[in-house]
Amino acid sequence: MAKRTRQQKRKKAAKGGRGVAIYHDMKVYENFERSALRIFQMVQRAEKDSPGAPRYLFIDVQGHKNSAGGYDHDAFALIHDFALVYLGKYLTEVSTPLIHVRIPEQRNDLPHALQFGYPDDGSEYGYDAESLGIQPREASPAERKSPPTVRAIADYLGLDEAGCLICWDKPVERAHVVPHALGGSMDVRNFALLCRKHHAEAPDVADAESFWAWVDYAEIRDTPDKWADAPDDLKKFLRLHNVRVDRSHREDLSFFSAVKDELGSLYGWSDGDFASVQWAELMDEFHRVLDAATGRHFSIDKKVSTYAWAYDIAFRRAKGEASAGIRDKP
Repeated sequence: MAKRTRQQKRKKAAKGGRGVAIYHDMKVYENFERSALRIFQMVQRAEKDSPGAPRYLFIDVQGHKNSAGGYDHDAFALIHDFALVYLGKYLTEVSTPLIHVRIPEQRNDLPHALQFGYPDDGSEYGYDAESLGIQPREASPAERKSPPTVRAIADYLGLDEAGCLICWDKPVERAHVVPHALGGSMDVRNFALLCRKHHAEAPDVADAESFWAWVDYAEIRDTPDKWADAPDDLKKFLRLHNVRVDRSHREDLSFFSAVKDELGSLYGWSDGDFASVQWAELMDEFHRVLDAATGRHFSIDKKVSTYAWAYDIAFRRAKGEASAGIRDKP
């Protein structure tokens, strides 16, 4: 089994009594919104289970590097804007790869919900549904002419061993985040490591964040597969802690039933969304999206993940929306 991340050294809670340790490893496939929401929910849970107890937040980051070798926008915003500026007042201590801070007095009046707002400063957040232009995660990709090695990609992803990001299986393949045919670069930040099965399932779209959101979704969906070959004593321990460890059984759905399932699970479509769709208008927009911003891979004519993304983009284009391509949903 491949180790998923660099192991953070064990840290003892700060002196002054027992508290609650909260740990989040920002995976390379997690964007700011998903990581922030997950941390916020853990802090809420800590306050519910241990009211008033000191809370110690530890954050690690996989990848998320910019062209200068520092952290990209999402990682820096998570550490500075969210963990320190926004959430810090509800914690006793914050430890991150950039800074360690102890807060003089912890507040316990946490908000009931976390809402995201985006500055009107021309910044790009997620996929611009109006332009359908290429949306890479790397702002200034390196001018590489050939793909990086598997080891170089594993190092960027923070993996001790090169294993599939979703199921940990080996061997792995180098998967373009934005396909080369759609304008994706050979920069190491434009690659994931996936087993052949998950590589064949991954979306072929011109939007890096949507690709990584799909990896995040598939990793949660296929979590039990990671532990299929684990020792029995480890499986017993995981079951005691409510971790699914038996190989998952995915229902054999028709193609469009599988697309519908992914639209609901990944993109947050409700029954009301499906009922409100003007299908004649949607299909015209859907084919424009397919032609402009999707490709083919592995000689697969149709992919569930690619079609689901295209339907969601087409739906929002038909409604005149140009918000983030992935809805803010864990």
